[in-house]
Amino acid sequence: MGTTRTRKGPKPSKARRARDPRVDLDADVPVVGGREPCPCGSNKRYKACHGRSARQRATRLVARPFEGLTGEGDWVALRQIVPAGTATVRTTADHGAGEVLVASVLPLAWPAVHWADGTTAVGLQTMTASGDPSRDVAEALLQALGAEPGTPVLRSAGNQPGPRLQDVLDPAVPFEVTVHEGFDFWLRDTPEDDPAIRQSLERANAAANPTARLSSVEAAYWCKVGERRYLRWVLPHPEDLLMDALARLHARDGLRLLPDSRFAGSFRVDGLLAPVWDLPEGCEPAALEEPAADLAARLAEALLDAPLTPEERRSRAAVASRQLTLR
Repeated sequence: MGTTRTRKGPKPSKARRARDPRVDLDADVPVVGGREPCPCGSNKRYKACHGRSARQRATRLVARPFEGLTGEGDWVALRQIVPAGTATVRTTADHGAGEVLVASVLPLAWPAVHWADGTTAVGLQTMTASGDPSRDVAEALLQALGAEPGTPVLRSAGNQPGPRLQDVLDPAVPFEVTVHEGFDFWLRDTPEDDPAIRQSLERANAAANPTARLSSVEAAYWCKVGERRYLRWVLPHPEDLLMDALARLHARDGLRLLPDSRFAGSFRVDGLLAPVWDLPEGCEPAALEEPAADLAARLAEALLDAPLTPEERRSRAAVASRQLTLR
């Protein structure tokens, strides 16, 4: 008499074997060492339980990382557009209620530094370790706050959950960007004969394009690249609503800043849309203040949640086709 064989189903994947329906991987648990038992009580090591889900959340891409911060457009501009710029913020009472200097770039592209004079600074134009620049910058900031004076933060872990800038900074403090001609603000307490800092400073100064922030509107920056001049304006509105507004203005030639200027297109950056204008030869920032304020008023009127006309739909297609690469 032959034996009866039971056909086995496919072997479950490692991920399915590791999944336990009794474990809520979205629950908040204390962070412990990767080889320690997970505090949730699953009898697994932390790295194979909540540590894994924490790493996945930490590397998840955040499309609009600075949303909710005071001056979101200027945060994005300082991270993506402005060569040499700074702003002063303040941490919440839970994090010491101290002033922090936010810089476009720090020496040697440090993520943060606790300078010898007691100033804590963070840089925005640096390599990010996760999909959320806000969390990475906050992590570097907290490391710098706890570091000895004169100590830079050289890298961010980037694979562990933690607070974001929105959790660390006082929202009542305005984000006011100061644009600098160069990076001499690096030398506040750094000996000028430090060869590494000096070489980094010289390279940064040589690469910085002349830039100025307009005062009549938020997050609009004049810049000179070679002999060409541009206005780059980071706008905080939802993209679809903004694209419709730009289409309405474009349909009636309302996107023109100056008689000899030209709407060049726009680029997406950190979840926001930044329109760009080619400016006439010799145009200086002061000549843009009143025209930019007028355009801001026209744009506010065009931000309607309403269908586009056939002509405006054609204009929207033309506006959408002008996608630029940020240089």
